[in-house]
Amino acid sequence: MDDIFFYLSKYIWAVISPDSVFVILLTLCLLLFLLRQTKKATLLLGLLVFCTLFLSFFSVGDWMLYPLESRFQHNPDLPEQVDGIIVLGGSVIPDRSVEWQQLETNQFHERLSSFIQLAQLFPSARLVFSGGNADTDEDKPTEAQIAETYFLKSGISPERLLIENKARNTAENANYSRQLVSPQSNETWLMITTAYHMPRAMGVFCQQNWKVIPYPVDHKTLPSKLYQPGFGLIEHANHLILASHEWLGLLYYYISGKTHQLFPTQCNHSD
Repeated sequence: MDDIFFYLSKYIWAVISPDSVFVILLTLCLLLFLLRQTKKATLLLGLLVFCTLFLSFFSVGDWMLYPLESRFQHNPDLPEQVDGIIVLGGSVIPDRSVEWQQLETNQFHERLSSFIQLAQLFPSARLVFSGGNADTDEDKPTEAQIAETYFLKSGISPERLLIENKARNTAENANYSRQLVSPQSNETWLMITTAYHMPRAMGVFCQQNWKVIPYPVDHKTLPSKLYQPGFGLIEHANHLILASHEWLGLLYYYISGKTHQLFPTQCNHSD
């Protein structure tokens, strides 16, 4: 069932992501012109041009990301005692790292740097990195292979570091990590992930009765300039894709029963 969930989510997103939808509609516009459906083609082309211009000047993606990023407190107040810290994968580019024989990351590198900082702040905490191969190509290396080497070279003791290398998505991050560390109800755990991804991650962890303190990083929005116009089509389009993926992910996880809430918040005692 997990395999079906994984592949289905990948293939559905490949079709309904904003960039794919734009290409599909643009192709449809060309076909309408070739079929001499000039009025329909012109109307569709005009709609695409309007959406492109609007997106060029207004970051619609930021409007969608901000509710996700502000769902949990940034720079949260931390307890004196922390028993464990878990960071979710998604920042390492495994095949590129192997190709160039060094750590290669994407825009979510703060997951790794914050993990190292918190590890130093809480020297007795157990440390967990969760990240396998999130690609449909099963022959690609896992994030865990690269991250482990990076953390050890960064000074983290191998006795403290636990590596979970099978998870392909957020639901599996929580499931496999829980099996690995068997967290107790009286333990205090921190969970690090990108701010806009935190609601879905918290929903999954709560669903599996693992109460963690959210530590969101990698914020993408500037709240003080959220509605100010400014030309930046590529950045705006990228944020729209990120936001669309996350909101659809929340809906998909809720419908499939992997979270109790459509827009998760802190765990309740009943979860």
